[in-house]
Amino acid sequence: MSETRQINVSKNSVPKLALIALGLIFVAGLFLVGFDQGHVFSLVYGEQAFTDSFLHELTHDMRHAAGFPCH
Repeated sequence: MSETRQINVSKNSVPKLALIALGLIFVAGLFLVGFDQGHVFSLVYGEQAFTDSFLHELTHDMRHAAGFPCH
């Protein structure tokens, strides 16, 4: 005869790796929205990226809503 066993596994905690990944995504997003003045695109476009500030203009209203002064 075969015997049937039921195993219940309960996980109530969030994996630490997931928390670290979310933290890094938050910090990167905070930098992009709040502090980027052309730094990200300067790796590709050079000095012209600082005058164009694509991400600054794209997230301009979100910056003010989050309380970041930019002008």
